[in-house]
Amino acid sequence: MKRIFFLFFSLFALSLHAALQEEAVSLNTPTGTIYGRLILPDDKASFSVVALLIAGSGPTDMDGNTTMGNIKNNSLKYLAEGLAENGIPSLRFDKRGVASSAAAGLQESELRFEHYIADAKGWIDFLSADKRFTGVVVIGHSEGALIGLMACRNNPKVKGYVSLAGAGRPADEIIEAQVAAQMTPEAVQKQVADINASLKEGREVTDVPIYLQTLFRPSVQPYLISWYRYDPQKLIASLEIPKLIVQGQTDIQVSVQDAQRLKHADSRAELLLIDGMNHVLKVCNSMNPQEQMKVYADPSLPLAEGLVDALSRFIRKLS
Repeated sequence: MKRIFFLFFSLFALSLHAALQEEAVSLNTPTGTIYGRLILPDDKASFSVVALLIAGSGPTDMDGNTTMGNIKNNSLKYLAEGLAENGIPSLRFDKRGVASSAAAGLQESELRFEHYIADAKGWIDFLSADKRFTGVVVIGHSEGALIGLMACRNNPKVKGYVSLAGAGRPADEIIEAQVAAQMTPEAVQKQVADINASLKEGREVTDVPIYLQTLFRPSVQPYLISWYRYDPQKLIASLEIPKLIVQGQTDIQVSVQDAQRLKHADSRAELLLIDGMNHVLKVCNSMNPQEQMKVYADPSLPLAEGLVDALSRFIRKLS
């Protein structure tokens, strides 16, 4: 009997997966082509608003995986599939310089935060030109939430915005908090703060101590200057579209306080805290970094319960 049940379950899962359609898509930019995947529900009558998924920081691909440490969890892939199973199409893409979009990458000294914003705007235009869709909802994960905020500004093609584990503070404040959390000596914390103060004013720093070169090497400073310009609290308050802030309560990279900061900045935004959800959108009931990393690198784990349903409800209201 058990074997019959598992056979039935396997066939059901296979038929459910087969009901989804995927299209390879590409976006031409001045510095190269960026590649993505458009996933569609089988029921074409359900097409209306399409979700644009924007991945987080570092060498993160369209599925939410990163080459840094060879971490694979498939978080964004599962999110796209879950939305499609709820009748919502979505597009996700490899960031410039990553995976299939590697050729579109720039030298580190040439890369600016605005390149990522322009890419997101390009995908919004791409989706808006598709007659199958009536509008776009931007879902930004982690650093992608800040990129999404900028891409949504004054953009009538966007119907809604979701901050998914998005920071509630400017990047320089996050870096300083992370340095302090590592029990770094106060003298080094002050050096970090002084360097950040110069970068926030647009001035590169030449005399960076050797022990801070990884963080403030000369080639990355122009990117940091461009990144530090943006305050997510001010940006979310300026958006005149429906907004949803989603945050996991066991996220060790972005805190519940960050989500509450965003909510405080704009009381019109909806706030959803998901118990047990960590930064890669999976369940981890421990805040221990070692336990967290096991979840980060386990693609067999499903997304946290309630995440896909909450996003689907928000998007359906905009259709």
